[in-house]
Amino acid sequence: MTRTYRIEDFKEKYPNLAREILDGEGEGDLKIIFDASYIDPWKGYLPSAIDYIRRCKTVEEALEVLDYLVKHEELSVEEGVRLRRILEEKGLEYFGRRKEDDYYYKEARKFWRTLNRLLRGNAGLEARVEEKD
Repeated sequence: MTRTYRIEDFKEKYPNLAREILDGEGEGDLKIIFDASYIDPWKGYLPSAIDYIRRCKTVEEALEVLDYLVKHEELSVEEGVRLRRILEEKGLEYFGRRKEDDYYYKEARKFWRTLNRLLRGNAGLEARVEEKD
């Protein structure tokens, strides 16, 4: 029988087994095949209004983004007013550091590097990334 889990779901459902497999605490050989399309860290991700705000360079630009989101009903009027007030009173910095233009690309690269490092660091753990056709 074959079952497919996201790594985080597997760790949550089977913490001891995950520790043995992923942290190298177990003994013996194990072969794990990763489906690259399944472990995509951004699969199903939908940016929030704050994600959009953090990409803006000026408060004016962020206010335009909020207007757009409210106009297209991706953000409630009340939430738009609340975020607008915060922007006007506290500025962009309140929402955190600005996300660079290639922010998501860099985050995905970090994810894949971490995964590769994890796999290489486990004795007896062989992994192969298979892409779906």
